[in-house]
Amino acid sequence: MSTHGWSRRAVLGAAAAGGTTAALGPVAWAQPGDVRPSGPLPRRGEFLVRGAYVLSMDDEVGDLEVGDVHVRHGQIVDVGTRLRPSCPVVDGRDHIVMPGLVDTHWHLWTTLYRSMASSSPENAYFTLNLRHGLVWEPGDTFAGVRLAAADAVHNGITTVHDWSHNLRGPEYADADLLALTASGLRGRFSYGAPQGHPADQPIDLDDLERVKRRWFDTGRAELLHLGLAGRPPVGTGAAELDRWRLEYDTARSLGLPVSVHANSNRAQGARGMIAQLADEGMLGEHLQVIHALFTTAEERAALVASGTSVSVSPWSELLIGYGVTTVKELVDAGAHVSQSVDTLPLTGTADMFSIMRLTLGLHRGQSESEFSIAARRILAQATIEGARALGLDQVTGSLTPGKRADLVMVRTDAVSTAPLTDPYNLVVTAAHPEHVDTVVVDGRVLKRRGRLTAVDPRRVVRRAEARLAAVIERAKGDPVARAAVADAAACCG
Repeated sequence: MSTHGWSRRAVLGAAAAGGTTAALGPVAWAQPGDVRPSGPLPRRGEFLVRGAYVLSMDDEVGDLEVGDVHVRHGQIVDVGTRLRPSCPVVDGRDHIVMPGLVDTHWHLWTTLYRSMASSSPENAYFTLNLRHGLVWEPGDTFAGVRLAAADAVHNGITTVHDWSHNLRGPEYADADLLALTASGLRGRFSYGAPQGHPADQPIDLDDLERVKRRWFDTGRAELLHLGLAGRPPVGTGAAELDRWRLEYDTARSLGLPVSVHANSNRAQGARGMIAQLADEGMLGEHLQVIHALFTTAEERAALVASGTSVSVSPWSELLIGYGVTTVKELVDAGAHVSQSVDTLPLTGTADMFSIMRLTLGLHRGQSESEFSIAARRILAQATIEGARALGLDQVTGSLTPGKRADLVMVRTDAVSTAPLTDPYNLVVTAAHPEHVDTVVVDGRVLKRRGRLTAVDPRRVVRRAEARLAAVIERAKGDPVARAAVADAAACCG
């Protein structure tokens, strides 16, 4: 075969290992015309990327100016120079090959109403979530998550943390997971409370256990693991504290990691939510704290000592008006920082390159130093450190022989990236999603030559548009949804 492309067999062939969605059967929420999984995912094959600039993000493997990456059946077999396996070859010249990007906190379902927030007080972000969430249907969840997943692949994201906080019943969780597994992405599905759920009442813990049994104990969610999208108490009522402890303890008894929004805005910082988590003995490697803009030195020290990770989303934190992400404080304290998309109604885009660029600029600006942090450190937050935050660093996040083959190829010969000087600076300061030529997740090629291979983008977009129009009409006719005003102090955005 030509060294300038993939064989049709290697990219598009269907195989028994190509996907798990076919085995799931019909679901109760399906309606005529709903988006359905289009078929099995591309097969895992064997291939060699030859002659690329390899950024392995592995200190032992190192970086290779002219290097090769050998993949077989979803696993990285070798990374080196002048490798000669007998398999299809992809020309890596004029490309950087690196690990896929890792998002550590994203409300995928909200992608259905992208860029709708902040246009007016009636469209404040939390108000939108509540107004739409109250009239949401399972098919809306499927369409929103399907669109978000396609966008993730387009942007070079191979791992997502789906922070699903509008699960109004079992069929909603199934719709979300059906869309997510059909996408071929790796990641975590965190089970959350529905919009408008009373703060002093627990989530459906029976359904959390059902989801664990049906999707995860059986291996149906092949590349995913389960977590809890937790709600820290927003007040001091005994009922809220009891609910908080019940949800947390149930998740931990099931062996699940927990993720919470905490110290997101100034008011939450004043309440010392992270200090409260520390007092309750809840910090640790199993816990992820989101945002953490307003923290004390003591809280940052507690995060570091306990190994608790922090997911920052600087674009959404700015655009919702929380404040300026305290990248310098967190990084310089030694906190385990990763990066996230958060929510597209606010940010409009899942462009992780833009998030990396902003994170780099915030640290340097807050330090008043051009050299306060290197681009490689920022890329690490979006790859290996993101994988570590999700407990996946032994699986993905670096191009390490033995790990699963999650990688992207970024063009270096475009007018907006050439000439190649420093590869880390290029990725963090110059690259955009348009430069992502190829995306591979678990050995499956989900994007090649700038085109998605596993979904029909037009079909995904058109169905999302139709679903959004229907949601807006239902909300207009629902008196509770019309009057909905979200509580910004809940901070679930």
